[in-house]
Amino acid sequence: MKDALTVPTAIPSSGPASPAGLEIVDLGRMEYRAAWRCQQQWHEGVLSGAAAGGVLLLVEHPPVITIGRTPGAAAHLRADAAALAERGIEVVQTDRGGDITFHGPGQLVVYPIIPLNCYHLGLHDYMRLLEQVVIDTLAEFTLTGLRQPQATGVWVRRGAADVDDGGEVAGDLAKICAMGVRLRRWVSLHGLALNVQTDLSYFELIDPCGLGRPVTSMQAELGERSPALAQVKAELARRFLVALGGATGEPRPPGFGSP
Repeated sequence: MKDALTVPTAIPSSGPASPAGLEIVDLGRMEYRAAWRCQQQWHEGVLSGAAAGGVLLLVEHPPVITIGRTPGAAAHLRADAAALAERGIEVVQTDRGGDITFHGPGQLVVYPIIPLNCYHLGLHDYMRLLEQVVIDTLAEFTLTGLRQPQATGVWVRRGAADVDDGGEVAGDLAKICAMGVRLRRWVSLHGLALNVQTDLSYFELIDPCGLGRPVTSMQAELGERSPALAQVKAELARRFLVALGGATGEPRPPGFGSP
């Protein structure tokens, strides 16, 4: 058995895009709490019909550790208050699903505020769509993303994948993209964090997602061939639009919902 990992094929669009279309907003670098307020404002806009097709918020955060609603998640914080203060890292308790993770410079964070019913998506379908968008984005830059059924997110295999006598696959499996969402009135909040050029030493301060497994980045895997954050941002936004059956377009600066 290969760690229950699969290299999935592309997910077809689950339905037509909303007539109102999907907005793409690049927030640039923004503090976590301010971006959370943006999410809430856009969520209200979706429910009111002012942004009926939803929005894709693209952002890069200053260093922050966020803790989700999984029981015991806070215990996966390894650093004490002094160590966190020394590196200028705040800790925020969030209302998303999932465990503990880190956000910081060089990481692409994506918050889709999506009316799932509009796109004919259930929660399971939506999570698989998020994974597939990341997998397709990584493939564009020659990286093979993998799923692990019991651990939401996207992984890459590092080193040789040798099979031992028991049929188990060896090789270092590392997480490159973490995910955690919440649904409120069937409109999604929170989303995914893809490590592009992230300083991976920050992850030593936590047990990422409580899984005891290593974390990697596109830069760590590709070296000099690693793309810039802006390239990954554009490609992921394009892939997201394709996955939802929408038209392609360029991200625009913050507008509705900006603080």
